[in-house]
Amino acid sequence: MNSYRRYWDALIVAVLLAVPFFVLRASIRDPRELNSIDRAVVRISVPIQYVSSLIAREVSNLWGNYVYLVEVKADHQRLAYENARLQDRVRRLEQNEIELRRVKRLLGLRESVAGDLISAQVIGKDLTEFFRVASLVVDRAGREVRPNMPVIAQDGVVGKVQRVSGDRVDVLLAVDSGSGIDVIDELTQARGFVRGTGDQSRYSCHVELMQRTDEVNVGDLLVTSGVGRAFPRGIPVARVTKVIKRDFGMYQVVEAIPTVDFSRLEEVLIITSPPSDEPGSSRPNR
Repeated sequence: MNSYRRYWDALIVAVLLAVPFFVLRASIRDPRELNSIDRAVVRISVPIQYVSSLIAREVSNLWGNYVYLVEVKADHQRLAYENARLQDRVRRLEQNEIELRRVKRLLGLRESVAGDLISAQVIGKDLTEFFRVASLVVDRAGREVRPNMPVIAQDGVVGKVQRVSGDRVDVLLAVDSGSGIDVIDELTQARGFVRGTGDQSRYSCHVELMQRTDEVNVGDLLVTSGVGRAFPRGIPVARVTKVIKRDFGMYQVVEAIPTVDFSRLEEVLIITSPPSDEPGSSRPNR
């Protein structure tokens, strides 16, 4: 049995070695010189070669696609990382640009307001039933800051210093009902007195002592008059939103909104030296 198996294995090996030889021989010979054995070998080998070639091409295509997909995936990951890095850089540049614009506006405000100024950072706001107060941290020693000093921002009047504790300063906002600012209409020069409403749901104010005969219109800008040296002259305070001219009494009803967006207030300037005297007529006691 073992001897028969050895002979059988030897025969198979011989056939496997001979087949490529006959196929190669039949393939390189002149077709006109092929004998019957060669033609039989060609007829048998052609389908096998076709199938083998087809399988080889498919395997090659699959392998190429796999390699291509691996490279595409790697490129996709690399591009995704690069895109995230560039987006982060764009966000940082946008933040830097916003900060630069803010600093430029503050520098412009410093140049436009006479007197000594101290910058301060807003760290919180306390909105209670009685007060609207902003808490600040000053950049320099708080001993330079005193109560009733005016506080302004790039968009206008913020309020007045209420109390000082070290480098922490509490500011009574212009929208508090206890705050009052003497103003004039920038266009018509009509005089009035802006007082906060103390409304907890929104930042608003109204204008007192605006005479019924004075010309004031919705959209007019109210700026500080400089009277009483509480604030320098010409700083925006509020913009008129509603005017009701009564048929009786001395004064008209005027409502306004502050020019400063207190909900986004981040940095302010405290005027530590009083502004110069401003001309202006006396006002009734309030």
